[in-house]
Amino acid sequence: MSERGRRLVAARDVPPDRRRGAELRVLLGPRTVGSTSGFLGVANLAPGERIAEHYHPYSEEFLYVCRGALLVDLDDEPVPVQAGEALYVPVRVRHRLRNVSTEPAEVVFHLGPLAPRPELGHVDTEPGASPVVGPGPAVVGAAGAPAAREAPPGPAPAGAAEGVP
Repeated sequence: MSERGRRLVAARDVPPDRRRGAELRVLLGPRTVGSTSGFLGVANLAPGERIAEHYHPYSEEFLYVCRGALLVDLDDEPVPVQAGEALYVPVRVRHRLRNVSTEPAEVVFHLGPLAPRPELGHVDTEPGASPVVGPGPAVVGAAGAPAAREAPPGPAPAGAAEGVP
C-alpha cells in the first residue's frame, strides 16, 4: 500500500466530544480520513458515566469492549458486555452505554453504512451527560416519553454528525 492510501490517527490527537455524556473520539471517518462507508472511534467511560440513549436510522453499530465492563441498553433491555466481548446493534435500535462498575471502561465502535447526510445519522432520544448509577433507564422527556431530537445541521465537532455511538 502506498503512503497516499495510509491514514494513521492517534486517539490522543483527536479532541474528545462529551455532548452525549462520556468521552468520544471518532478516529477514522469522513472528516478525519475521508472514509465513505462508515467510521470507527473509541469511547472512554468513567465509573457512573453513560452515553445517552440514541439510535442510527441508517447504520449498524459494532461495539467491542477493550477494558472494563458496560451495560448496553438495547430498546430498554440491559445487556452486560465485558472486556474481550463484542455486541452488534442493528439499525434503528435505541441504545445507551452505561458504566455501572467501579472501574473505567473503554469501547471501540464502528458504524456503517453512513447516512445520506451527516445530520441524519444520529437521533438522540434522551438528554446526555448526566452520570447514572445502577440498572434501569435514564432520564426521559415529559410524561415518560423519550425526548427525541435530531442532530442539528451545520458544522460540529469531529464525530458529532458522524453519529457517534
